[in-house]
Amino acid sequence: MTDLAMRSPTAIPQPWFRQLWPWLLIAGPAIVVVAALATAWIAAATDDGVIADDYYKRGLMINKELDRAARAEAMRLGAVVRVSPDGGVRLDMSGFADGVAPSAVTLTLAHPTRAGQDRVLTLKRGSDGTYTGTFAAPVQGRWLITLETSTWRLASAMTHGELTEVRIGAARAVD
Repeated sequence: MTDLAMRSPTAIPQPWFRQLWPWLLIAGPAIVVVAALATAWIAAATDDGVIADDYYKRGLMINKELDRAARAEAMRLGAVVRVSPDGGVRLDMSGFADGVAPSAVTLTLAHPTRAGQDRVLTLKRGSDGTYTGTFAAPVQGRWLITLETSTWRLASAMTHGELTEVRIGAARAVD
C-alpha cells in the first residue's frame, strides 16, 4: 500500500443533500423560477385597462373629437360641476350665445388607468337651466372629467381626492 492510502481518513462522507453548497447553488435559480411564476400569474389575473380593444376606431375618431373641442372653445363654453356626498350631480353651464342650450349633456368620469371604473352619466336640463343627475356611489379618487354633446366637447379636467366642485372650459377663469 502506498503512504497516501494509509493516511486517508476513514470517515464516511455525508450525502449531498446534507451539504451547504448544493443548496446555495440551487437557491438562486429556484427563487428566479418562483418570481417568474408569480409575475406570470399577476399578468394573467389582472387587466391593465390601458389598451383599448377598438384602438383603430378610436384613432379614426380623434379628428371628430378635436373638431368638437374646438367648437366648444369657440363658443366659450364653461361649466361648473358640483357633486354632493350622496352622489347627486349639478351642472351649471354658460356660453350659449344663441340661448339654446341642449336638453341633455353627457358627463364622463374616466379613470386614468382602469377603463372598467369609468362612469358615464346623462344630465337632464331642468326648468331652472341647470343639469342634474345622480351617481350610484360617492365619487372619490382620480378622474378625468369630460362634458359633451353630439356637437361640442369640453376639454377634460383632472381631479384628485374627493370630487366636490370642478370648473371646466371658460368657467376656470371665473372665481
